[in-house]
Amino acid sequence: MKYIPHDYYLKFMDSKVHAETVDFHARGNYTIHDAFAHTTRLHSISDKDLSQLTGNELRLYPDMDITFPIDPKVKPNSAICRDESCGTFSKESIEFFRVEKLVSPLLCSREDGYKRGYPSGGALYPVEVFICSLMDEDKNWPCPEKILHLLPHSKKFEIVQGTQDVEDLKKAVLSAPGSIGSPSVAIIYAVYIPKTLFKYRYRGYRLALMEVGSIYMLIELQAKTLGLRCRLWSAYTDTMLSKAIGLNPTLFFPVCVHFIGEQHDPI
Repeated sequence: MKYIPHDYYLKFMDSKVHAETVDFHARGNYTIHDAFAHTTRLHSISDKDLSQLTGNELRLYPDMDITFPIDPKVKPNSAICRDESCGTFSKESIEFFRVEKLVSPLLCSREDGYKRGYPSGGALYPVEVFICSLMDEDKNWPCPEKILHLLPHSKKFEIVQGTQDVEDLKKAVLSAPGSIGSPSVAIIYAVYIPKTLFKYRYRGYRLALMEVGSIYMLIELQAKTLGLRCRLWSAYTDTMLSKAIGLNPTLFFPVCVHFIGEQHDPI
């Protein structure tokens, strides 16, 4: 076989491990739908308590001052310091060449090798990256289909078929309460779970999540060099997002969405 079909991994995977991992992952899923908008809530924590619990640091000895200061060597405007998350995106689309540069740190660096620009347990690389245009009229996008699948080793984009209509995708990722404006691009990090469970079993789920974190931080830093703004997003329902891409939700776990675009500057 020139290319291994994705379901080939099922031959080597323990079905019990898979079923239990799917069940565990589902426990962290949201159900976001207009029909339930007035009957569900995330928590019942007061604003006062939430303010105290947000953004603080965890001290092992809160009643003892056994600290000493750090001499910071890295300036906030350094290339290795990410920008703050974007509050509101503008309606401007971004040029596609900037999208290509954005994902370039994820590609294989050597023509004769398979190692990519981020760590992966056992070099299995179970995380699949989907780059999605959220613009109805995007003259910068290279094809009518709105979703592209990154092939890091081939250094190509695979066009996801049947994704010409952006409305299902926008509804899947932007239906949560609150407004963040109009991000131009959504990058979806989805774990193809058989690719990591067949070798590492339950531990593979943890390794896959670690890999997602490595990838999105690279994207954050690259976005900063390109003058783009970012925001990580988890307010979506897995099954709705999987359906919008055309993925089997028992095999592909969308772990998070990464919005990319230009900052909206209030007048």
